Amino acid sequence: MPIPVLRSVHVHPVKALRGFTLPEAEVEPWGLAGDRRWALVDDSGTVVTQRRHARLAPASAELLPDGGITLSAPGLEPLTVTVPAPVPAGEPGTRGRQDGTLPLDIFGTVIDTVPAAPEADAWFSAYLGTEVRLVHLDDPARRRPIDPRYAAPGETVSFADGYPLLATTTASLDALNSLIAQGDHADEGPLPMNRFRPSVVVDGTVPWAEDDWRRLAIGDVVFRVAKPCGRCVVTTTDQTSGERGKEPLRTLARHRKSGSSLVFGQNLIPEHRGTIRVGDPVKILD
Repeated sequence: MPIPVLRSVHVHPVKALRGFTLPEAEVEPWGLAGDRRWALVDDSGTVVTQRRHARLAPASAELLPDGGITLSAPGLEPLTVTVPAPVPAGEPGTRGRQDGTLPLDIFGTVIDTVPAAPEADAWFSAYLGTEVRLVHLDDPARRRPIDPRYAAPGETVSFADGYPLLATTTASLDALNSLIAQGDHADEGPLPMNRFRPSVVVDGTVPWAEDDWRRLAIGDVVFRVAKPCGRCVVTTTDQTSGERGKEPLRTLARHRKSGSSLVFGQNLIPEHRGTIRVGDPVKILD
């Protein structure tokens, strides 16, 4: 059987906005370089995602060489946002700290973030029709630990949902789309891979091969598989229009349920730094 290969690499500079593909990417301990280093926060201090605001799907952020971003969205002029100056780490959960950080509650974990320029807040607030702020993760090495049930001490993650990278396979998407075609909402399929917002997509496996992965190497970079990825309403959101449907959650509930989670893809933690490139061989180590 042919060795699987890396089909594509995807980076999402701002959490919840549209991603873009790259021919290669640097793997850092907390994720791909430039991936999910920016996020939106509401007036209660909670992270803002497509779960509540499907309108974020058509918006995008182009990653600039210095880590800044250029924002684009329907009906608005593009806006370039520079990286705010980093600040010292402090105790989380203290709104209005004198060091200038802004606490962000991301799925129950409160971390310090650095606010972007007010122009960015105004841009996003105008787009969503509600007050939000744009924040930056200045030092991912010390701000947000990974769930200790699946990580070693000191392992951290960016603003991704929980783990540095998410891997999916084309064979499993094909299998899922075949199941959708047999269901009550067949008119919604076939679904594109961007519904699942992966970091890396692997080609050349059998369907659901990733269920058995424990460690793998993409090129020269080794990854540990943390756990299957539980899926949410974001997967039902068209990443071009922001419209929601029923799939793939209806089909995942019938065929891909693990405990209380509907799963597709695997969460990865890198064991070291390196570069991955489209076309790299993917070797299953354990």
